[in-house]
Amino acid sequence: MSLETFLHNLHFDIEKVSPPDWKVDWEDAPLKYKLYQGRPETPLTLEVPLKLEGQEEQIEPNLQKIGHFLWYIYGITQYSESAFSSDSAKQSVELMQSYRRFVPSGGALYPSELYVYLKIKDLPAGVYHYDAAHHRLILLREGNFDSYITKALGDRCAMSACFGTVIVSTMFWKNFFKYNNFSYRLQGLDAGVLIGQLLEVGNRFGIESEVYFQFLDRAINHLLGLSEEEESVYAVIPLSVEPANLDKNRSRVDRIVYADELCRELPAIQYDYYVRSQRVREYPMLTKINKASMLESTQSFRQISSKESMEECDEDFIALPQAKRLSYDLASVCQNRYSPSLDFVMGKVSQLEVASLFQEATSALLYHSDLDGANKKHMARVSLFGCLTNVDGIKDGAYEYKSANHALQQVNLADHRPQLQYGLSAGNINLFQTPLSLHVAGNLDYFKTELGIRGYRIQQMEVGILVQRLLLAASAIGMGGHPLLGFDANICDDIYKMRTNGKTSLIHIPIGPYRPRAWLRGNLLS
Repeated sequence: MSLETFLHNLHFDIEKVSPPDWKVDWEDAPLKYKLYQGRPETPLTLEVPLKLEGQEEQIEPNLQKIGHFLWYIYGITQYSESAFSSDSAKQSVELMQSYRRFVPSGGALYPSELYVYLKIKDLPAGVYHYDAAHHRLILLREGNFDSYITKALGDRCAMSACFGTVIVSTMFWKNFFKYNNFSYRLQGLDAGVLIGQLLEVGNRFGIESEVYFQFLDRAINHLLGLSEEEESVYAVIPLSVEPANLDKNRSRVDRIVYADELCRELPAIQYDYYVRSQRVREYPMLTKINKASMLESTQSFRQISSKESMEECDEDFIALPQAKRLSYDLASVCQNRYSPSLDFVMGKVSQLEVASLFQEATSALLYHSDLDGANKKHMARVSLFGCLTNVDGIKDGAYEYKSANHALQQVNLADHRPQLQYGLSAGNINLFQTPLSLHVAGNLDYFKTELGIRGYRIQQMEVGILVQRLLLAASAIGMGGHPLLGFDANICDDIYKMRTNGKTSLIHIPIGPYRPRAWLRGNLLS
């Protein structure tokens, strides 16, 4: 199977990407976090702030602040126990326990791992792994690697002026064991929601950041000591307290750097770590597409041009009420975020609530990235559509949100819930009880001409960034949202008449009021 066919099936014919007889070996499931063994440890404070309101003063962070920052991004924050019926005839009930984080993850499996390169007081400069299970840093390499990372990014960032860098990776087996090849789609989204959380938390901590999707993969993996057959980096995010320190991005790199040459500047490292699984099966399609996505020289780096202007809306549009940016305690919103399944309950939604949701979600796309080029204009490469029902003053139907105009463009008036419900592959959501069925859309060809196969995972990450902000906004106004990939994209594309514009629906997020299920839940706070 060609990689292009694999990606097409991953979106439109999911049953073709994984064997029909795939069985999940839960007894040999991997841990949801990576545990390094025998390396120097630096514990982080568990006395995290219980509120995150407004923005902190922009000052050079210390170890305590870094601990707070990492915990709110990817720390283990909650233990939950849910009851579900396993046999209706016998009326038996099974309990499911899980450790949760503030970001959602497909199956709560968390395939992403977090690494940090830090140069702060009270900590030796170097590269660390964030051990989420114990809330501590594990030293992998000690030293100053400004020059190395700068060259791996194509001289597009002034690393010497940054206090650190976050590196987001994916461990393939952590969710392949359950989802087989479909895990590739999930891995990009998981990395994206993690980046979206990082951007939001960074804003509260007064930390500036820029997301690099393009870098010399082998060089960054080599820096971390990763085996590319098991794990690979998806994003590199320099951190600074001054926006100007991240403003060196240019459309052309200063010089051409090759990954193999850069790797020779550092000795190889390899450390033992524990994942629990005794029988790790092969995943040849994932390693094949990961290898094909790698950039071997900085000459391959590209920017994306995407039109973003005041778009013309015809007479069938609704100007949404002007909504102030939501002001909320991020800590509380994260703790209260809820993914309803059969817990949605239909309720009237106001235009102001719809306006706030759309405005907040799309504002997440105003982040800095290496895709936007030297002019620093923020180009929206994904967009938001929605099938609305029971919204005050808006007819039931399908709409496209025009962010530049803050308006809804009418696409297809009708109650589309029967079609959408029919298109779900699982019966765990009752769309007849959800007033909002939102869809993030993007280019059908995922900018393959400019970015090659790598463009697919970048697109999934950008979808994840938007989805995380949307879920936080829903939580802030007292609603729940449940991201879904088990839906028929063809049905949604027909509803929104997308194909004429070369777009497709990438994820489905039902949003609305809910009645929480019965479960035991404990927040892991000091």
